[in-house]
Amino acid sequence: MKTRLIVLAILIAGIINLKAEAKMKKVSFESDGLKLAGHLYYPENHETGKQYPALVISGSWTTVKEQMAGLYAKRLAEQGYITLAFDFRNFGESEGEPRFFEDPAIKTEDIKNAVTFLTTVPEVSKQQIGVFGVCAGAMYTLVAASQDDRIKAVVTAASWLHDAEAVKLFYGGEEGVNAKIAAAQAASKKYKESGVVDYIPTISTTDQSAAMYGPYDYYLNKERGAIPQWSSDKFAVMSWETWLTTDPMPSAEKLTVPTLMIHSDGAVLPQYTKNYFEKIASKDKKLHWMETELESPFHQFNYYDQDAEVAETVDEASKWFAAKL
Repeated sequence: MKTRLIVLAILIAGIINLKAEAKMKKVSFESDGLKLAGHLYYPENHETGKQYPALVISGSWTTVKEQMAGLYAKRLAEQGYITLAFDFRNFGESEGEPRFFEDPAIKTEDIKNAVTFLTTVPEVSKQQIGVFGVCAGAMYTLVAASQDDRIKAVVTAASWLHDAEAVKLFYGGEEGVNAKIAAAQAASKKYKESGVVDYIPTISTTDQSAAMYGPYDYYLNKERGAIPQWSSDKFAVMSWETWLTTDPMPSAEKLTVPTLMIHSDGAVLPQYTKNYFEKIASKDKKLHWMETELESPFHQFNYYDQDAEVAETVDEASKWFAAKL
């Protein structure tokens, strides 16, 4: 009898898991003529014929939809939203060449085209579309929201926001930044002439030329972000110019929709988030500052997948979107 009960419990758990999986479906949409791959998440008990507020979710630079974007998309869908996590062009299952080329401007366009896609989903309330971004995804998200009036509300978590001075802090001062830009220009010229892409590792604890050099566990740990869908060994060298010369700070003065920014002293460049927040044109804005004992930038990675930070972020974000969309 006990064995039968155990088997029955396993079968029931399997059915529940199947139901959970059924809440997500694979989708694709176009962005500037390229097909982008996405995962569309639905609230658990969504009803056919009923419309729901919807969110475009963006993760950190170089990442794919199965990492932090997918995690937040799933968790926010559980709060009653239709959510979209997708691979930006040049990454993951999406089209685009050169592969693993990081360009903030085209990622901003991809977010706006993701909004366009959501307006075609029958279950989406077209006047209730918001955006959510983590780390560099927050930067792309904020800029997109400053340019697209279809976006009605914004939430960011652990936002990476830089300018010409900030990048010097991470990339070897003025000399290091200039060297990376020169390498990017040479790589871009090579690609245009031969079609060959120069790559460096995305993450490394031994190769100082890597895009991310340091003991950043999220990207090194197979139980966290080092998943098979993500490339740890390919960052297009030509990305350095577009990345290092991007300045999202002026977009704050054009951001007129309700905006919530979630950050901490232990996340990356905390003063830059505060500076951006102060310049946001919208008076309907909130800065939610979380407590941490971790030094900057190491709390940053907790926002990607750790229970405490994710739960608090989702709670604050869902309340914000519920009130503003």
